[in-house]
Amino acid sequence: MSPPSTTPVDKETEQSLLYQLRSFGRLWPYLWRKDSVGSKVRIILAIILTVGGKFISVAAPFFLGKTVDAISAANDSASVTDVMWIGIIALVLGYGGFRLFSVMISEGREYIFAPVGQRAQREVATATFAHLHKLSLRYHLEKRTGGLSRVIERGIRSIDFLFRFLLFNIGPTLLELVIVAVAFWAAFSWEFAVVAVVVTLSYIAFTVMTTEWRLRFRRDMNKKDTEANARAIDSLLNYETVKYFSAEDMEKGRYDVAMEGYQKAAIKSRTSLATVNIGQSFLMNLGLILVVLLAARGIFKGEMTIGEITTVVLVMMQIYRPLNILGFAYREIKQALTDMEKMFSLLDLTPEIIDAPDAVNLTGVKGAIEFNHVDFHYDENRPILHDVSFSIAPGEKVALVGPTGAGKSTISRILFRFYDISKGSVTIDGQKLSTLTQASVRRAIGIVPQDTVLFNDTIGYNIAYAKDGATRAQIEDAARAAQIHDFIEGLPKGYDTMVGERGLKLSGGEKQRVAIARTLLKNPPILFLDEATSALDNTTERDIQDALDTASKGRTTLIIAHRLTTITGADKIIVLDNGRVVEQGTHDALLAKNGLYAQLWEQQSEPVDA
Repeated sequence: MSPPSTTPVDKETEQSLLYQLRSFGRLWPYLWRKDSVGSKVRIILAIILTVGGKFISVAAPFFLGKTVDAISAANDSASVTDVMWIGIIALVLGYGGFRLFSVMISEGREYIFAPVGQRAQREVATATFAHLHKLSLRYHLEKRTGGLSRVIERGIRSIDFLFRFLLFNIGPTLLELVIVAVAFWAAFSWEFAVVAVVVTLSYIAFTVMTTEWRLRFRRDMNKKDTEANARAIDSLLNYETVKYFSAEDMEKGRYDVAMEGYQKAAIKSRTSLATVNIGQSFLMNLGLILVVLLAARGIFKGEMTIGEITTVVLVMMQIYRPLNILGFAYREIKQALTDMEKMFSLLDLTPEIIDAPDAVNLTGVKGAIEFNHVDFHYDENRPILHDVSFSIAPGEKVALVGPTGAGKSTISRILFRFYDISKGSVTIDGQKLSTLTQASVRRAIGIVPQDTVLFNDTIGYNIAYAKDGATRAQIEDAARAAQIHDFIEGLPKGYDTMVGERGLKLSGGEKQRVAIARTLLKNPPILFLDEATSALDNTTERDIQDALDTASKGRTTLIIAHRLTTITGADKIIVLDNGRVVEQGTHDALLAKNGLYAQLWEQQSEPVDA
């Protein structure tokens, strides 16, 4: 993937059709696959069928015109001979056959091209989805999931539209207009060709100018739609918080304000579209009137027949259909290209954290961890860690404690390499994180986060997520170790119970035990417990703590804890304050120092007034 261009592009250029067409060019490799001869053959056949269908569709009205003349001649004769009837029937069958054949060719093209188009659409969608997972945590924290999903949804939806209209409608439509103009000139006179061409060019020019005018209304409407959708998703994802604060009316008001903005933008978009449609209809009907008047003049002069005026009308009606498609297609293609450009802009984003070209996999992990004079900040104006140094021996149980905002959770994010440090070094088994592949580091570390988020799937799926291909027995063993198997078995659907959006159907403690089971199933050499028992009652906490103590044996364990009673048996306690390591030692040694740790212990030991 190439990095995004640093060349500034002005807004007017960015919104021009030629500039946006480069996005369609980026789709071409997904269509014309170098490794698939079959795809190339399908595309060539589809184009041939499309072009052939246009010639056939223009020829059909001429058969009907000849039919009208043949009927008129037969009617004027003294008697209708068998030859006349055979000729009339042949012309009628020719007209109907050509129309039917034109439709069959069009639908046959769908049979041929559909597998190519759908596969290309799937591959672009998958590439975009995969790339989003490569982007940094910082990017996802700064973006609204609802708005991001809408950008992707629109971009993927636009792909199929662009394939069909740019490849099989716009080009063939222009070809059909050329065929009509040549046919008019050859069959009737240059005047008919001029009218057809002038009307067509006027229609195209009018469509382009008015579409550019109204696109700003469409863009504003889409922007308001994205904002309203993002606001709705944000509110629904925080359903419980809304209920806690009885904020339903406030959320309804905020959503209504967003929808009001969308409503106003949609009204402008719809009314401007009506203006465009009226102008287009005027031009098309003007062209029809002019060719009918020319044909009437030709009949009066004896230069044209009744059948030929029928042909002229039918051919002009034939032009109307592609002209209508052209007007619609231009509007939609502009929008589709805009939507696709936004989607491809996601693919142009360079991940903040990338593996070094010579990065190696972390293997044979023993679990030694060292932070050596580490500085870190989320942004330059917000330093988080200052000269942090500590070491953890393989198999040690180490606790990180300190006031809120001291930098404890940041250490887990650095270990998982969601962020790179600004100074110092972090090593696992003596190897710098920057020299290791991210995937291998994350495979080596298991985490039970404080805020457990589950997929909207079954309990069994959420536990098994840690290990692809896990057996039912392995899932159940992990659940037993996390003290949740009996609870799951007591549910009507057991492990097939759906947990709901973000696990809302489970209590906080149940979600946390599912998370513990998931991490135990992963069986990592390094275990990170971020307030792993914070949502549990005292009785359950003791049970889970026993399970975690067992799970911690033989592996390096880091524990973030506010309840200091849960980490008194740790091999080492690291005390952080304002992003600095202020104390290190065992529980007893730190109490004897009578420093910050002792203060925190005393605060938690004080009885709470009733």
